Amino acid sequence: MDKRPTIIDVATLAGVSKSTVSLVLQQSPLVKQETREDVRRAMAQLGYVYNRAAANLRSSNAGLIGLVINDLRNPFFTEFATSLQMALSARGYATVIANTDEDPALQAQVVGAMLEHSVSALIVSPAYGAEAATFDAIARANVPALQVLRRVVEDTTRFPFAAPDYPTGSRLATEHLLAQGAHKIAFVGGLDGRSVTQARMSGYQAALAAKRLKPLHLPGRPGRAFGREAANQLARDYPDVDGVLCFNDLTALGLLTGCTELGRAVGTTLKVVGFDDIEDCAQAFPALSSVRCDIAGFGRQMAETVLAWLEDNQRPAPEVVTPVTLVPRASSLGA
Repeated sequence: MDKRPTIIDVATLAGVSKSTVSLVLQQSPLVKQETREDVRRAMAQLGYVYNRAAANLRSSNAGLIGLVINDLRNPFFTEFATSLQMALSARGYATVIANTDEDPALQAQVVGAMLEHSVSALIVSPAYGAEAATFDAIARANVPALQVLRRVVEDTTRFPFAAPDYPTGSRLATEHLLAQGAHKIAFVGGLDGRSVTQARMSGYQAALAAKRLKPLHLPGRPGRAFGREAANQLARDYPDVDGVLCFNDLTALGLLTGCTELGRAVGTTLKVVGFDDIEDCAQAFPALSSVRCDIAGFGRQMAETVLAWLEDNQRPAPEVVTPVTLVPRASSLGA
């Protein structure tokens, strides 16, 4: 051969991840015997020689999982990251966490650094834009990687995707608002052109279409500041709106603040539902109805998914959707 075979060559021939090959070389009991035999056959076929001295220099990074989050300031993502990190820790893995603050250039930088430090796998809630800079580097490194909560790469065979069932959540919320007597329902928040916005709006649009009602979207960067602005915009430009489904709970909580400033009664003249069911929903006044995604449970499930991929070579399904429920409270019930 023109060059010495690498661990990536072995992984490609054996049809496993680089991390699985590493576990076999370390004689880890976590790998199934069948997978172990596949790796050893690939090593023999390629003439791969294990450089134990070099491996020992890298051993401090064994069992390290990279977790990259687009916005750790949002409690929804914080709870996910915490739950996942604790589940990985319980299985003996360490987690390195990075917040990208919705910056794709920073995302590419931190993912590159994690790859340089030989993480065993990556779990990415991605920023939008310049996706190739991040995901091409992961593909070259042949490291298992999950897209979670947002999908920015369509190749879910290479980069499996998992998220709560956003369309069902928005449908349940909209049907609830209709059942509470709302006739003109707006969807507030979410940037146009983003798949997560469309996913969270799709059930809302379907529920209104079934009643032959027209949707109304007030797009904007989701958060408390925009929600507060949206309360004023609704009062000024759309006074007939009597129901609101927000892109997320932070937007909805900002909307509650704006309505309080305007003297508008939430729960009676305006019924509001958020999305995510973060802890603040139950503590707000009025208590905020929300679509519950069980984000802590989702974090634990993603930990199990990536460890099954690493330890048992069980590649995740290309797309996994987890169930959601509606939690009605005073903001839509008026009680």
